[in-house]
Order: sequence, then C-alpha cells, then structure tokens
Amino acid sequence: MSEALVIAGRQFQSRLIVGTGKYRTFPEMARCHEASGADMVTVAVRRVNLTDRTKESLLDYIDRDRFFILPNTAACYTVDDAVRTAMLGREVGLSNWVKLEVIGDEKTLFPDTLGLVEATKILVKEGFVVLPYTNDDLVVAKRLVDAGAAAVMPLAAPIGSGLGIQNMTSLRILREMITEVPLIVDAGVGTASDATIAMELGYDGILMNTAIAAAEDAVKMAEAMNLAVRAGRLAYESGRMPKKLYASASSPLTGVIG
Repeated sequence: MSEALVIAGRQFQSRLIVGTGKYRTFPEMARCHEASGADMVTVAVRRVNLTDRTKESLLDYIDRDRFFILPNTAACYTVDDAVRTAMLGREVGLSNWVKLEVIGDEKTLFPDTLGLVEATKILVKEGFVVLPYTNDDLVVAKRLVDAGAAAVMPLAAPIGSGLGIQNMTSLRILREMITEVPLIVDAGVGTASDATIAMELGYDGILMNTAIAAAEDAVKMAEAMNLAVRAGRLAYESGRMPKKLYASASSPLTGVIG
C-alpha cells in the first residue's frame, strides 16, 4: 500500500482531492465523492450558502465525518478579497485550512503570483494552513514555500480545460527542486491517464473537479480517477525499468541448458 499523504502534519489516505462545482445535482456530487475514494473535498467559500440554513446547500451533501473540508478562495481577484474570504470560511466553521486562489486574469484564470505570495504571508501569520494554487514557475514556488505555504499546487493546464499535462518539463523541475512541502497538481487534468502521468512524475497528490463533474458518467470517472492516482503513485514508488533503444528478450537464453 502507498504511504499516506501528509500535509501540515495531517495524514490523508487518499492522494486525490476533489471539488464540488459543476455537478448536475448535489446527489450526483455525493456519489462521485464516494467513488473517488478521496477524503478531502474543496469548497468555494464565495459560492456556497453559509448562513441561511433554510435553503439547500452543497454542504448538506458532504459527510463531515468522512471528508475533510478544504475551503477555497475561488473568484477572488485581489489579496484583500482572498484574505477576507479565507477568514469568512474559518469564521463559519469550515476550516483554518485554505486552498488559496488569487486570480490575475479573468479569461485564463491564471494566478496573480505577486498577490498570491503576499496573501500567503498574511494568512500564515493569521494561523491558516495555506495551499496556494499557482503557475509552474520554480521561483514563485520557492517564494511560496518561504512565505510558509504548507503545500504548493501548480497547474498542469488552464483550470477546467481538460488538456492534460501540458508543461511536463516545468513540472519535473518543480518536483526535483521543491522538497520541503508536498506538491499537488491543481488544474488541467482531463482523464485518468493524465492523473497517472502526474503521479508518475512524483507529485504527492492531485486536485481535480471538472474532469469528474463534466464527464458523461461522472461517477465512473470518479472511480477511474481513484484508480489512476493510486496506480500512478505505486508506479512512482516502485521505480520503473530503464528505457532502452533496442529490444531485450523477456526470457533470455543465458543459463538455458541445451
């Protein structure tokens, strides 16, 4: 069995983190969460009903005893908005953890990396466990670690694009150079093979939402992602055979009695 994922001293048996957006219904979302095998679920603080308990909320479909809630600051475009949103999530009892997003461009949803580093510093000082969504820039990743981030979450492709791993070289460099905290691929995964490739690179986990929610059969895709993440991690831990240019017989003749 693969080792547990550890972030800020907390253990998670699954290395897959799943989201709560874009599902056709809340019951479908709940079935997908179960099929995914995940034990951490991210929730957009600004898109969930936190106060009016007379109205239906996606939180009603998340078993808090089964899933750890990771609030996120999706749709925040300034440092102030992101910090305020994180604090709101903590105040209403979601968590002192936060998947930190400070978006810099509305069309691509690429992060504002300067604002991201600043917001990380502020929230760490306020006692948050900060998991920032960032680009694949090594220098930015190092600055986030120095700012106190508990993990670094680089994109593999634009959010919701489903393009798969588009930046293999950058992700490999990040994996080699960032060892102080877990690295979690966040954004871009489209299907199970994408998840396996990311895990085979040595990433500690994957966060995904659209790849599951937008599938024709979302529950089956959630199960596929569960298996893909586990397979990729096991393959990474096992150490693959070396690549060779020419053939090598599976059943060599050496030592065969004629």
